[in-house]
Amino acid sequence: MNYILFDGTVRENLLPFTFTRPVADVRIGILTIREKWEKYLGQTTSTITEDYLSEKYPTVKKDTNIVINGSFCPSGELVKRVKNLKNNEAIFKNNEVVAFYSKDADLHFDLSKYQAIEYDGELLQVKNTWDIFSKNGEALQADFDFLTKGRKSAQISDTNRLINAEHIFLEEGASVEYSTLNATEGPIYIGKNAEVWEGAMIRGAFALCNNAVVKMGAKMYGATTVGPYGKVAGEVSNAVIFGYSSKGHEGYLGNAVLGEWCNIGADSNNSNLKNNYAKVRLWNYATERFEQTGLQFCGLMMGDHSKTAINTMLNTGTVVGVNVNLYVPGFPRNFIPSFSWGGASGFSTYLPKKAFEAAKVMMARRGVEFDDKEARILEQVFELTKKWRNY
Repeated sequence: MNYILFDGTVRENLLPFTFTRPVADVRIGILTIREKWEKYLGQTTSTITEDYLSEKYPTVKKDTNIVINGSFCPSGELVKRVKNLKNNEAIFKNNEVVAFYSKDADLHFDLSKYQAIEYDGELLQVKNTWDIFSKNGEALQADFDFLTKGRKSAQISDTNRLINAEHIFLEEGASVEYSTLNATEGPIYIGKNAEVWEGAMIRGAFALCNNAVVKMGAKMYGATTVGPYGKVAGEVSNAVIFGYSSKGHEGYLGNAVLGEWCNIGADSNNSNLKNNYAKVRLWNYATERFEQTGLQFCGLMMGDHSKTAINTMLNTGTVVGVNVNLYVPGFPRNFIPSFSWGGASGFSTYLPKKAFEAAKVMMARRGVEFDDKEARILEQVFELTKKWRNY
């Protein structure tokens, strides 16, 4: 069977992260949603997404296809139901399609003629940016159970202090020395070739993905995920950091999501709680206004390739777009459009040519090429976000 993941109805609610990736490539828990589906299904998937992303994320169509809503995370029971779908059958959850079986080469989304099958079990769906961190604990536990089932952890050095060691798992090549790992409140997963340096204090649920690093003396609170090749230090609480991003120095990051290729400068801090303890509102690209999250704790949402200088201060509920460079003292406003350069005293446009020069250097340091395909995606993001840059 050929499996295809599509963006569904929530893509705009997940901007700025979905400016540069399909919904299924959002990381929550240990894995991205796509990685979860591929591991459960035992095969690769392709994507139906925005036209400008399709060069990097193409659609592979065959005579028979099962098309899956990429905002839903798989479970054992859901995967069984998906695999058992017959032609013109569709699974729904709360009036939203989860998956359908199609022999139509055009993969039409008019499902009115499909036989509807209501899924009555619990499903984890990522519908808003803040779901990525607020549901991260649930997703991390599910991924931990799935990835470690029937397997034995690599040896953990006896230099460490372990609490609830049975819920701590190290992959091959992982290294942890002279640190405290407390899995009382959730599991701790250390990925292949990841490193935890001396003096770190980690409280689960926590995931350090492959080749990522927790630096000396860091304080990690659950439920936190550090994606592949990420680097973290200082104090991090209930944050999801996508791959290749760094918060490598002191400072606080809490109830936050960072995209790929972000860098948080030394002693930068984000607020995650308003002084009056009111519920936090976040900028919503779909409605073009600030919407209520219903959360009392909500910090920073930062799109790919964005960075802060040292000592940057960020307000509660700040949304930063793609390719933003923040600096100068004071609190900048809490919605910063993509390709902006500046801070509290004002912004100018961060032109793609300059932004791409920085991206090439940063990515080359990690052995990754910034190619024309990436440039074309970011050029389109520059055009799509022009209306919000009023300077």
